[in-house]
Amino acid sequence: MDGDHALLAYDFPGHGESWVPAGPYGIADLSAQLAAVLARAGIARASVAGISLGGLVAQHFAATFPARVDRLVLVDTTPRYTDEMRDMWAVRAIQARRNGLSSMILGLLEIWFTWEFIAQDPPAVRYVRAVFERCPNEGYARGCEALAAADLRGLAPKITVPTLVVCGDQDIPSFLDAARWLNANIANSQLAWLAPARHASILEQPRAFRRILREFLA
Repeated sequence: MDGDHALLAYDFPGHGESWVPAGPYGIADLSAQLAAVLARAGIARASVAGISLGGLVAQHFAATFPARVDRLVLVDTTPRYTDEMRDMWAVRAIQARRNGLSSMILGLLEIWFTWEFIAQDPPAVRYVRAVFERCPNEGYARGCEALAAADLRGLAPKITVPTLVVCGDQDIPSFLDAARWLNANIANSQLAWLAPARHASILEQPRAFRRILREFLA
Protein backbone atom coordinates (compact mmCIF):
# COMPACT_ATOMS: atom_id res chain seq x y z
CA MET A 1 0.00 0.00 0.00
CA ASP A 2 1.32 3.45 -0.92
CA GLY A 3 -0.96 6.33 -0.04
CA ASP A 4 -4.23 5.81 -1.90
CA HIS A 5 -2.93 2.96 -4.08
CA ALA A 6 -2.67 -0.76 -3.38
CA LEU A 7 -0.25 -2.90 -5.40
CA LEU A 8 -1.35 -6.16 -7.00
CA ALA A 9 1.44 -8.19 -8.61
CA TYR A 10 1.52 -11.74 -9.94
CA ASP A 11 3.88 -14.17 -11.69
CA PHE A 12 3.73 -14.79 -15.43
CA PRO A 13 3.56 -18.44 -16.59
CA GLY A 14 6.82 -20.25 -15.94
CA HIS A 15 8.13 -17.48 -13.68
CA GLY A 16 8.23 -17.24 -9.90
CA GLU A 17 5.72 -19.65 -8.40
CA SER A 18 3.55 -19.99 -11.53
CA TRP A 19 3.46 -23.26 -13.45
CA VAL A 20 5.47 -23.73 -16.63
CA PRO A 21 3.01 -23.85 -19.55
CA ALA A 22 2.85 -27.00 -21.63
CA GLY A 23 2.97 -25.05 -24.88
CA PRO A 24 3.76 -21.63 -26.32
CA TYR A 25 1.79 -18.51 -25.47
CA GLY A 26 1.58 -14.96 -26.79
CA ILE A 27 1.09 -11.47 -25.45
CA ALA A 28 -2.67 -11.70 -26.05
CA ASP A 29 -2.79 -14.76 -23.77
CA LEU A 30 -0.99 -12.87 -21.02
CA SER A 31 -3.34 -9.91 -21.48
CA ALA A 32 -6.33 -12.23 -21.01
CA GLN A 33 -4.62 -13.65 -17.94
CA LEU A 34 -4.31 -10.14 -16.50
CA ALA A 35 -8.03 -9.61 -17.09
CA ALA A 36 -8.74 -12.82 -15.19
CA VAL A 37 -6.43 -11.83 -12.31
CA LEU A 38 -8.22 -8.49 -11.90
CA ALA A 39 -11.63 -10.16 -12.13
CA ARG A 40 -10.73 -12.66 -9.40
CA ALA A 41 -9.56 -9.79 -7.22
CA GLY A 42 -12.82 -7.92 -7.81
CA ILE A 43 -11.06 -4.98 -9.45
CA ALA A 44 -13.12 -3.40 -12.21
CA ARG A 45 -10.67 -0.63 -13.11
CA ALA A 46 -7.00 -0.10 -12.28
CA SER A 47 -3.86 1.79 -13.13
CA VAL A 48 -1.73 -0.77 -14.97
CA ALA A 49 2.07 -0.77 -15.01
CA GLY A 50 4.49 -3.14 -16.70
CA ILE A 51 8.23 -3.36 -17.26
CA SER A 52 9.77 -5.08 -20.30
CA LEU A 53 7.55 -8.13 -21.03
CA GLY A 54 5.02 -6.72 -18.59
CA GLY A 55 5.03 -3.51 -20.59
CA LEU A 56 3.91 -5.34 -23.72
CA VAL A 57 1.13 -7.00 -21.75
CA ALA A 58 0.10 -3.62 -20.34
CA GLN A 59 -0.02 -2.12 -23.85
CA HIS A 60 -2.20 -4.95 -25.13
CA PHE A 61 -4.49 -4.80 -22.10
CA ALA A 62 -4.99 -1.03 -22.32
CA ALA A 63 -5.82 -1.27 -26.03
CA THR A 64 -8.09 -4.31 -25.66
CA PHE A 65 -9.82 -3.52 -22.35
CA PRO A 66 -9.86 0.31 -22.31
CA ALA A 67 -12.76 0.54 -19.85
CA ARG A 68 -10.71 -1.38 -17.27
CA VAL A 69 -7.66 0.90 -17.31
CA ASP A 70 -7.46 4.22 -15.48
CA ARG A 71 -3.82 5.06 -16.20
CA LEU A 72 -0.99 3.22 -17.94
CA VAL A 73 2.72 3.04 -17.05
CA LEU A 74 5.13 1.50 -19.58
CA VAL A 75 8.68 0.92 -18.34
CA ASP A 76 11.68 -0.04 -20.52
CA THR A 77 9.50 -1.77 -23.06
CA THR A 78 8.65 -1.80 -26.77
CA PRO A 79 5.67 -2.55 -29.03
CA ARG A 80 7.89 -4.73 -31.25
CA TYR A 81 11.48 -5.87 -31.09
CA THR A 82 13.82 -5.15 -33.98
CA ASP A 83 14.66 -8.06 -36.27
CA GLU A 84 18.08 -8.30 -34.64
CA MET A 85 16.50 -8.46 -31.18
CA ARG A 86 13.98 -11.06 -32.35
CA ASP A 87 16.88 -13.25 -33.43
CA MET A 88 18.49 -12.64 -30.04
CA TRP A 89 15.39 -13.91 -28.23
CA ALA A 90 15.50 -17.11 -30.28
CA VAL A 91 19.15 -17.59 -29.30
CA ARG A 92 18.39 -16.95 -25.63
CA ALA A 93 15.60 -19.52 -25.67
CA ILE A 94 17.99 -22.11 -27.10
CA GLN A 95 20.69 -21.23 -24.56
CA ALA A 96 18.26 -21.49 -21.63
CA ARG A 97 17.15 -24.94 -22.74
CA ARG A 98 20.63 -26.26 -23.54
CA ASN A 99 22.84 -24.67 -20.92
CA GLY A 100 20.41 -23.45 -18.28
CA LEU A 101 19.47 -19.92 -17.35
CA SER A 102 22.18 -19.88 -14.68
CA SER A 103 24.80 -19.72 -17.45
CA MET A 104 23.28 -16.44 -18.69
CA ILE A 105 22.82 -14.53 -15.43
CA LEU A 106 25.94 -12.34 -15.59
CA GLY A 107 25.17 -11.25 -19.15
CA LEU A 108 21.57 -10.50 -18.21
CA LEU A 109 22.60 -8.42 -15.19
CA GLU A 110 24.86 -6.34 -17.45
CA ILE A 111 21.82 -5.56 -19.60
CA TRP A 112 19.56 -4.78 -16.67
CA PHE A 113 21.94 -2.58 -14.62
CA THR A 114 24.86 -0.23 -15.13
CA TRP A 115 28.31 -1.60 -14.30
CA GLU A 116 28.71 0.79 -11.38
CA PHE A 117 25.44 -0.39 -9.83
CA ILE A 118 26.32 -4.07 -10.26
CA ALA A 119 29.69 -3.50 -8.59
CA GLN A 120 27.94 -2.15 -5.49
CA ASP A 121 25.87 -5.38 -5.29
CA PRO A 122 22.84 -3.64 -3.73
CA PRO A 123 19.62 -5.45 -2.79
CA ALA A 124 18.10 -4.76 -6.23
CA VAL A 125 20.91 -6.62 -8.00
CA ARG A 126 20.79 -9.49 -5.51
CA TYR A 127 17.02 -9.68 -5.96
CA VAL A 128 17.20 -9.92 -9.77
CA ARG A 129 20.03 -12.47 -9.56
CA ALA A 130 17.93 -14.61 -7.21
CA VAL A 131 14.89 -14.33 -9.51
CA PHE A 132 16.96 -15.58 -12.46
CA GLU A 133 18.40 -18.41 -10.33
CA ARG A 134 14.91 -19.61 -9.42
CA CYS A 135 13.34 -19.21 -12.85
CA PRO A 136 12.77 -22.54 -14.67
CA ASN A 137 14.76 -22.81 -17.90
CA GLU A 138 11.67 -23.68 -19.95
CA GLY A 139 9.67 -20.88 -18.35
CA TYR A 140 12.27 -18.33 -19.42
CA ALA A 141 12.50 -19.85 -22.91
CA ARG A 142 8.73 -19.59 -23.39
CA GLY A 143 8.87 -15.95 -22.41
CA CYS A 144 11.66 -15.31 -24.92
CA GLU A 145 9.54 -16.81 -27.69
CA ALA A 146 6.52 -14.69 -26.76
CA LEU A 147 8.66 -11.55 -26.92
CA ALA A 148 10.15 -12.49 -30.28
CA ALA A 149 6.70 -12.94 -31.85
CA ALA A 150 5.10 -9.78 -30.46
CA ASP A 151 4.10 -6.86 -32.68
CA LEU A 152 1.76 -4.40 -30.98
CA ARG A 153 2.43 -1.32 -33.11
CA GLY A 154 -1.09 -1.37 -34.51
CA LEU A 155 -2.57 -1.13 -31.01
CA ALA A 156 -0.90 2.14 -30.03
CA PRO A 157 -3.67 4.37 -31.52
CA LYS A 158 -6.22 2.43 -29.45
CA ILE A 159 -4.56 3.42 -26.17
CA THR A 160 -6.41 6.52 -25.00
CA VAL A 161 -5.80 6.59 -21.24
CA PRO A 162 -3.16 8.88 -19.72
CA THR A 163 0.14 7.06 -20.23
CA LEU A 164 3.56 7.43 -18.64
CA VAL A 165 6.49 6.02 -20.63
CA VAL A 166 9.65 5.48 -18.54
CA CYS A 167 13.08 4.38 -19.76
CA GLY A 168 16.60 4.16 -18.40
CA ASP A 169 18.89 6.62 -20.18
CA GLN A 170 21.50 3.87 -20.72
CA ASP A 171 19.15 1.13 -21.90
CA ILE A 172 20.09 -0.41 -25.27
CA PRO A 173 19.41 1.83 -28.30
CA SER A 174 16.35 -0.09 -29.49
CA PHE A 175 14.61 0.53 -26.15
CA LEU A 176 15.51 4.21 -26.25
CA ASP A 177 13.96 4.38 -29.72
CA ALA A 178 10.93 2.40 -28.54
CA ALA A 179 10.33 4.80 -25.64
CA ARG A 180 10.29 7.73 -28.05
CA TRP A 181 8.03 5.81 -30.45
CA LEU A 182 5.52 4.99 -27.74
CA ASN A 183 5.46 8.60 -26.60
CA ALA A 184 4.93 9.79 -30.17
CA ASN A 185 2.23 7.25 -31.04
CA ILE A 186 0.17 7.04 -27.84
CA ALA A 187 -2.08 10.05 -27.42
CA ASN A 188 -2.04 11.71 -24.01
CA SER A 189 1.35 10.23 -23.12
CA GLN A 190 4.44 11.65 -21.49
CA LEU A 191 8.04 10.41 -21.45
CA ALA A 192 10.39 10.34 -18.48
CA TRP A 193 14.03 9.25 -18.37
CA LEU A 194 15.75 7.72 -15.34
CA ALA A 195 19.48 8.31 -15.00
CA PRO A 196 21.83 6.65 -14.69
CA ALA A 197 19.98 3.42 -15.40
CA ARG A 198 19.72 0.60 -17.88
CA HIS A 199 16.88 -1.88 -18.50
CA ALA A 200 15.80 -2.28 -14.87
CA SER A 201 15.64 1.49 -14.51
CA ILE A 202 13.03 1.56 -11.77
CA LEU A 203 15.14 -0.78 -9.62
CA GLU A 204 18.31 1.24 -10.16
CA GLN A 205 16.57 4.58 -9.55
CA PRO A 206 13.62 3.71 -7.27
CA ARG A 207 13.36 7.09 -5.52
CA ALA A 208 13.23 9.02 -8.78
CA PHE A 209 10.69 6.58 -10.16
CA ARG A 210 8.46 6.79 -7.11
CA ARG A 211 8.47 10.58 -7.38
CA ILE A 212 7.58 10.52 -11.08
CA LEU A 213 4.94 7.84 -10.53
CA ARG A 214 3.26 9.67 -7.64
CA GLU A 215 3.06 12.85 -9.72
CA PHE A 216 1.57 10.93 -12.63
CA LEU A 217 -1.00 9.03 -10.57
CA ALA A 218 -2.00 12.20 -8.74
